Amino acid sequence: MPRHTPNPPHETDAPRTLLSVEEAARRLSIGRTTMFGLLKSGAITSVQIGRLRRVPATALTTYAEHLATGQPHAA
Repeated sequence: MPRHTPNPPHETDAPRTLLSVEEAARRLSIGRTTMFGLLKSGAITSVQIGRLRRVPATALTTYAEHLATGQPHAA
């Protein structure tokens, strides 16, 4: 009987630097519409790559830290 061996780690297993808007919303446990509102207001920064909008993972950490400390976010 063949033994099951776990798959070796892949490059995709590393934390991602840029997230889609939907992925970023999931990480914050908020809806897509709310995330777009935060992006539009400048509360969370994002970048445009071609036609794609991406959210740096560090922007989510920064936003959460501002929420936790009660500091207003930079717009």
